[in-house]
Amino acid sequence: MTFDAPARLSLAAVLAAAGLGALDLAAPSPAAAQTLGVKIDNDMSRCAPGKGPAVRLDISGLKSSSGNLFVRTYRAREGDWLKSRRYLHRIDTTPRKGSTTVCVPLPSAGDYAIVVQHDANGNRSKDFSTDGAGMSNNPAIKTFLGIPRPPGLDQTRFRAGDGVTRIAIQVKYQS
Repeated sequence: MTFDAPARLSLAAVLAAAGLGALDLAAPSPAAAQTLGVKIDNDMSRCAPGKGPAVRLDISGLKSSSGNLFVRTYRAREGDWLKSRRYLHRIDTTPRKGSTTVCVPLPSAGDYAIVVQHDANGNRSKDFSTDGAGMSNNPAIKTFLGIPRPPGLDQTRFRAGDGVTRIAIQVKYQS
């Protein structure tokens, strides 16, 4: 990198050179830069007929209407999968006992993975004994000494098209 052409440096490159790469800015894509770790609202109109790309996500198995429901969407890349703040966006919504539907907008058609967390007591912390979780494709979530071990990206990856893709996730609880 040369410093004689600062106009050609992207903001991400400048921050990385300054040691501030942990600000979760995605590398620019050919179309546009994508900021990671953004909280968005559940806007069901983005899953209306003729809209997209988006995922209409049917979430079932919710034990209660208490607490928070978090839906995180990841690009299907090993370097991003389940890494802190490497999700495209997070939808925070109120759970409904039994089931609820969420619309997950996507930047483009492609491969993604989704994680759902029911923070049952609303403390915004991971309480493995009371909180529930689920992932796209509903893989088994194994434990080691009582601590959940998430499945790999290969088990949770799915392809979303240009329109609205429908998937279902079953939330599971340890207790």
